[in-house]
Amino acid sequence: MESLSREPGDVGRKVLAIGRDLGESGALRGLSDRARTELVAVENGDDGLRAFYERRPDLVVIDLELPDADGLDVLATIRALSDVPVFALTGKGEAQRIAALRGGADDCTSKPPPEAELQARLEALLRRPRQGDLRPVVLTDEFLEIDRIRHRVSVLGNEVSLTPIEFRMLATFAENPGRVLGHGQLLEMVWGDRIRERDEVKLYVSYLRRKLGGAAGVDPVETVRGVGYRYRPRRERKSGNPLSGGE
Repeated sequence: MESLSREPGDVGRKVLAIGRDLGESGALRGLSDRARTELVAVENGDDGLRAFYERRPDLVVIDLELPDADGLDVLATIRALSDVPVFALTGKGEAQRIAALRGGADDCTSKPPPEAELQARLEALLRRPRQGDLRPVVLTDEFLEIDRIRHRVSVLGNEVSLTPIEFRMLATFAENPGRVLGHGQLLEMVWGDRIRERDEVKLYVSYLRRKLGGAAGVDPVETVRGVGYRYRPRRERKSGNPLSGGE
């Protein structure tokens, strides 16, 4: 992890750059001088998430083509933890730019961007008011433990493997215990848009029920017919029939 700091006593803001060679970017180094910022540069997603939690940056710049992870998944984790401004760069064209914006990026551009334009866009994001505290990294209740940095879920001590979408859906439910979430709300909170069909929500709810029930006999989601779903984890019946009310 490389940190380029201002002189002692010069109060600035932190910019976290996640991606190969971003620490060498002329725009980012110029930003460090012009906007009185500290640049923290890492090359991969795991180090990026660790630095994000430890350093509490005011702005994140992420190259979506990371050597160890899907940049969109790293973006989703950052967005789940905080509302900090995120600027994304991609070499994969319009489709990934749109995916990044729908996934929570505040701005996105193709690589390589003109350095003056990139610096101006980053300065605009830094002018936003400082964000509040990070959301909890680890969510727990009597059944589940969800670690957002390590992307791990355990049910009554049994680790469960979830896809990124399943993970985001479970974390969304766990943040809103007892609250009924409609299909449209879940599409926006989990996928970042309302364009998808509501059947996709039903499908991923069924995936969660199957995986968590199979791991430890816990049914996490209750169907509220005609409205949506409520997170209310409880043990399944001994017969194996969930107490969820079905789809």
